[in-house]
Formats: sequence, C-alpha cells, structure tokens
Amino acid sequence: MREIIRITNGKARMPEWQLKATVDFQLLEGEHIAIVGENGSGKTKLVDMITGKHPVFPDQCTYDFGSEAKKLVSENIKYITFRDSYGSYDGSYYLQQRWNQMEIDEETPTVGKLLEDAFAYAGEDTPERREFQRHLYDLFCIEHLLDKYIVLLSSGEMRKFQLTKMLLADPKILMMDNPFIGLDIETREQLRNLLETLSRERGLQIILILSKADDIPSFITHVWEMKDQVLMPKTTREEFLAKNDSKAIEGLDEEKRQAILDIPYKNNEYNTKKVVEMHKVKIRYGNRTILNELDWLVENGEHWALSGQNGAGKSTLLSLVCADNPQSYACDITLFDHKRGSGETIWDIKKHIGYVSPEMHRAYQKDIACIKIVASGLHDSVGLYVKPKEEDYEICRFWMKIFGLEGLEDRTFLKLSSGEQRLVLLARAFVKDPELLILDEPLHGLDAHNGQIVKDVIDAFCQRTNKTLVMVSHYKEEYPKCIDNEIYLKRNL
Repeated sequence: MREIIRITNGKARMPEWQLKATVDFQLLEGEHIAIVGENGSGKTKLVDMITGKHPVFPDQCTYDFGSEAKKLVSENIKYITFRDSYGSYDGSYYLQQRWNQMEIDEETPTVGKLLEDAFAYAGEDTPERREFQRHLYDLFCIEHLLDKYIVLLSSGEMRKFQLTKMLLADPKILMMDNPFIGLDIETREQLRNLLETLSRERGLQIILILSKADDIPSFITHVWEMKDQVLMPKTTREEFLAKNDSKAIEGLDEEKRQAILDIPYKNNEYNTKKVVEMHKVKIRYGNRTILNELDWLVENGEHWALSGQNGAGKSTLLSLVCADNPQSYACDITLFDHKRGSGETIWDIKKHIGYVSPEMHRAYQKDIACIKIVASGLHDSVGLYVKPKEEDYEICRFWMKIFGLEGLEDRTFLKLSSGEQRLVLLARAFVKDPELLILDEPLHGLDAHNGQIVKDVIDAFCQRTNKTLVMVSHYKEEYPKCIDNEIYLKRNL
C-alpha cells in the first residue's frame, strides 16, 4: 500500500520543538487517522513535523501525494489549527473588536468575498467545482453568512467558515485540530457526515488532532497516541477504544477542593439579590438582529448554563454583561444594582467579574510568562501593565496549582499547548475571587482529565456564598453539577 507520508527516525531541527524520542510515523493510502493525547503531550509538535512547519533532519520525511498532486506540500495538506477556529490574528485584533461596528470600513472583507477568493485561487471555475461549492454552503448553512463581515462572526461561525475555505482548496489531506469544539449539536453531526462523505467520494484523507477519545468519529481507521512527548505505536480505532473504554477520569483532589472552599472572603464584595437584570434588550448590526427583546434575570447564587445555535447571540449576550459591547450602554441593563449608563464606572464593576472566552484566547498573543498572564486578571487587562505585589503573585501561584499548572509559572504563553493556554486563562478568571463568573466555552480543547478538573473547580467555587455563574457550552456533559438554571438562544433568521 502506498505511503502518503513517511517520517523515519524524525527529529525536528530546532531543539525547542523536539520530542523526547525520535518519530516513526506513516499515513497509508486510504487511512484516516486520529492523533490523540492529553494537553501538553506533544500533539502540536508532531503535526508541525508532518506539515513541514518545523522541518525534520534531511531524508527523514517523505511525501507521495500521487500523480495529480500539486507542487507544494502546503497545497496538498491543509491544516486548521485550534486558533484558526477563532480567526486569524493580524496584530490589530483586540478583545472588543467583534462587537465594534464602527471599526468596519470598506476594506473589511465579508465571508462571501473571502470564500470566493479561496475558490478562485484553488483552481478553474468549472460547473463541477461550483456544484461542490454550493454543496459545502448548504451543509454548513453558510449562505446566510455570506454578506456578514468576517470580524463579526461568532467562534462557531468562524469554524464553519474556516472549514469551508479549506475544503474549497480541494486538498489531498485535511488536518483539523479539535474540529468539533465550538459547534452546536446539529453542526457537529453535519461535519461528521460531511467528512465521511468527502473521504468516500473525493478520496480526501483526514487527520484529526483530538484531546478526547470520545470525539473520534466512526470513519477514523487508525489512532496514533502521544504520551508525554513520545509517539506510541499505531493502533486501529477499535483497539484504541477498547483499551481506553474502562479508564477512570480523575478530577480535583480533596485537598485542592478544600483549599478553594477555605478562601477568605473580601471586605469589598458586592452583595446584591439581583446580579444581572435585562429588559427588552435588542442588538442589531445593520439589518441583522442578534438579540430581540430579551428579558433575563440572574439572581445571587444562581448557576446558569447558556446554550444555543452558532450565531444565536450567546457571546454577544455576555459581551453586554462585561460592557465589551458598545451597544450595552443603549440597553436597559442592571449589574449588581448599578444601572448601565447611570454614572457607574465599568472598571469598578469588572473587578467583581471573572471572565474567559474564545475572543479572549484569540486576543492573547503576548508571549510573556504565564504567571503574568494570570496576574493580569487582577486588573482586567490583556497584558500586564501594573506590577503586582508579592502577595498578588502568591494568589496567582495558588490558582495555577489548582489548575495543575505548577512548574509553568515562568514558561511563556505562546510556548504552551492550546489546552494549557486555556487553563492559564481560566486561572486568570478565578484569580480575583469574583462574585460573578462568566465562562464562555471554558472546556475548549481540554482533555478529559483537565475537563473534569475544571468542572470540579467550578463546583467547589460555586459552593461558596455570594458566587454566581454563567457558563456557555454546546455539550451537556460539560456542565458542572452546580448548574441549576438554563437559557437557550435561537438564531434570528
């Protein structure tokens, strides 16, 4: 059987990108594989070797894409990274950009323009390719997004866009990092069916990089597992699932749980019966209505799950609470008994809110020490502009230990895996012991072990008095036990 990709005794040229052992890897014709492993196990380093981003020593990596292959490896292998699901970063992106309509000018591209450019770049304009384009648009329900500006897409919509753009290039191999995160239930099933159809009808070979074994779809034939920076031998999907089926998932240990419960309360806490109150909130962008006449009351001590379709307005709703959305000042919104726009300082209110989101993960492109990222949560900044006191750093170290990040305090943020980055940003959200915790897709990219730890941390934190939670997730199994209320948003057509 033809070897499409072969790495023999592979070792990255740059020492900082090397794994603990040399790599022997092959992708055979007709195979569809999953690369699985815990956060920080080395999956990204392996993928960078496969794609040529971090070249291996001479003659250690060979490719055979067939007689109809394009010239460059990058044209035959398309890779959608974890960060691609949030959108590209051009140095000008900032946390609130998505909700700032005033930032849009004639040079801001629409979804339709970018997809049409991708279609034109990939090959000739033939009836067959146009039919494939329409097929993709229908499967991903992209049609209603074509006139939408790219900077206004939700994280789920951005993932649909990235997948469509990559598939329009008609690659030989499609690689995707955690492809199902951020997608609603309907779209996840559509994606599984689409990938299976493409693999069968167009000969596309698929490589998925996954943090959880539960996400391995049925069309995958083989699994490569990364363990502690070492690539394990290849197994069939059935063999891998049988071996991992009985593994118990460990969560937060009792000592750490008790340490959270024992955190002393602050003297300057807000203690109000109503934490969030919205009346007839309406948000529009041009002729597109995102939220329409929404009423919502969150009372002290409640723990809400916020779910809904991609593009239904979940993150927009949270941006109103956090005052990241300029339209929030035109809405009837009250936080901690302070009516928005009545003269209160939003920075004073933000001191009582802990927040993490896909937009925040995208905005954090500062390669500074992780402990400084956590410390920035004390001042609600993207980056550290106020020098923390030693006692502040002690609090940061406490929360990093809670999330299993001991030893990474001085490691710079961009050198971490995407899962480790998410844990750092979660520690940042908890570091000031907020009264209101807003977690938008907090388990994105986390393996089963770290996902369980995060759920246990949330549960322990919310056992304390005067703690209110709003959490976004598309997965019911990601809900912590403390969830006692739920709101579901439908997309306005």
